[in-house]
Amino acid sequence: MLKKIAILANGGDVAGFNAVIRGIVKTAENSGVEAYGFIDGYNGLLKNNYIKLSTAEDGTAEGILPKGGSIIGSSTNANVFNYKVINEEGEVEYKDLSDICVENIKNNGFDCIFTLGGDATQKSARDFSVKGINVIGVPKTIDNDVACTEITFGYNTAVSVAMEALDRLHTTGETHHRIMVLEVMGRYAGWIALESAIAGGADVALIPEIPYDIEKVASKIKNRQKRGKNFSVVVVSEGAKPKGGEMVIEGTRDNGIGVDNTKLGGIGKIVARQLEKITGLEARETTLGYMQRGGTPTAFDRVLSTKYGAKAMQLALEGKFGRLAVIKNGKLDDVSLEEVVGNNKKIGAVSGNTKESNIRKITMDNDLVKTARSVGINLGD
Repeated sequence: MLKKIAILANGGDVAGFNAVIRGIVKTAENSGVEAYGFIDGYNGLLKNNYIKLSTAEDGTAEGILPKGGSIIGSSTNANVFNYKVINEEGEVEYKDLSDICVENIKNNGFDCIFTLGGDATQKSARDFSVKGINVIGVPKTIDNDVACTEITFGYNTAVSVAMEALDRLHTTGETHHRIMVLEVMGRYAGWIALESAIAGGADVALIPEIPYDIEKVASKIKNRQKRGKNFSVVVVSEGAKPKGGEMVIEGTRDNGIGVDNTKLGGIGKIVARQLEKITGLEARETTLGYMQRGGTPTAFDRVLSTKYGAKAMQLALEGKFGRLAVIKNGKLDDVSLEEVVGNNKKIGAVSGNTKESNIRKITMDNDLVKTARSVGINLGD
């Protein structure tokens, strides 16, 4: 019999965090279950910092459906299985502090922990389930790359923001006869780039899954020039790379062991300069950056997030733990966290950028790829 549950939001912020929290809390309240939220993701779990969540009038979870961000915060540097600490000598060490988190959960009497996050977050969720904690995950990321689900919450809003940016760049490019390059997020998956390119009528979309030939991209633009179209719109995923080349790394973070410390960025500027040189047209680059993460969620994401939250709580009420709420064949479903992490079984290894990881990338038989090619979007190959 469930009495108390707790929610944590982890990883980069997305529109829809609060809608999921609300979906869980409302479903819990309707079943007589108390809901709480750990502050700042796994950091809050480690520090035992949490608050009561309620949708009653003036409650902490009241009126949060349209709000961006997370009312309970989030963390991007909290791998509690390899946690960065400073020892007595002032030196950096990495320790497995997960047992402290387990004790906090047990001492507080939480019957289930809900983990809202992407592949790294759900890897830690799986590791906690191995330690005997009742965990249910909800797939979050604008990158849309969590395994075993067709869509993550936050993705649709990010695509919509990118589409609006393309609409605006389109008019500037046409007015001034320029190549307009838009760099979008996505890490190692090209979902945002490809779908926004289709939605925004772009001429080129460069994604990590298809190494590009800049000469073929330039050829597409030159052919448009021959037809009297002296401008082009190019979408570049931050993880795109040329044939035989590597992804462009903007910097390296120090967020601890077991997490992806690579900060991608800068490929858009390179593509713009190369196309300008080859085609003779002026090129301008825009990096959309964190605009894709912030702000109010779309109607689609509000509904999807609410569905995910309600489904996750229903799983808990049914005693189905160690699961991830997913969309499969267009319908709500759930899968084992073991299936989600795939071969990435080592405790504490949470990075999604390894050969053992099970992140979801675009395959060449995907309808988005087929559609893009059908309408003449150049994919650089």
